Amino acid sequence: MFKFWNSHEQQAQPHPQEGSSCSWYPPSVVGSTNSSRPATPSSSASNSFNSQRPAEWSHSPSPVSPAEAAGVIALLKDKSVDELRKLLSDKDAYNQFLLSVDQVKIQNKIRDELRNETLQLARNNLYKEPQIMELRNQCRIIRTTELAAAQEKLNELDRQKEETLKFYSPASFMHRLQDAMNVTEEESEIVNGQLLDREIDLGTFVQKYKKLRISYHQRALIHLAAKTSPIG
Repeated sequence: MFKFWNSHEQQAQPHPQEGSSCSWYPPSVVGSTNSSRPATPSSSASNSFNSQRPAEWSHSPSPVSPAEAAGVIALLKDKSVDELRKLLSDKDAYNQFLLSVDQVKIQNKIRDELRNETLQLARNNLYKEPQIMELRNQCRIIRTTELAAAQEKLNELDRQKEETLKFYSPASFMHRLQDAMNVTEEESEIVNGQLLDREIDLGTFVQKYKKLRISYHQRALIHLAAKTSPIG
């Protein structure tokens, strides 16, 4: 990140221990900065000391795209060596510089927008909580009253449907047709008995008996056709 320091520090008087003794940065940042300077005994010793520190001190930073790195370098290239050293040693100066970077501004803006949207959603949810409770109470009332009545009516309609299907089923039709044939047969016997007992004259007997026998044989033919025909 700071490789362009070489051109500046070749003209400036080196300060061997300033970067490592005063910096608040993690050793990985300071080590990467020192590695871009001309090799000196003190810097070599500092680098070897940094390489022997615990692993948690030397975590590598997140990868940075070339475009982002170029943007940061463009902001740093016009700064003097003293200004760059101040960034390494002064946390407030570093934070101020960091917040001035466009990529950081964009990320902070996105973070603030997401936070505000989340807060607004939370407020809306809290505002609607009484309405939600009211709707739950209404649902409970409907479930215990109107729903029970509707369920009972539905059960009654299901019962009527089953009865209707049963009444018009082929088996029920054949049974009712057979019953009608039996009734016609009995009525024919009654008319015949009335003739024999001289309760009716011959003309009345012929009219009634003929009508009953025609009805009987029509039903018998339908019954026979239904028995011999396949019913889907």
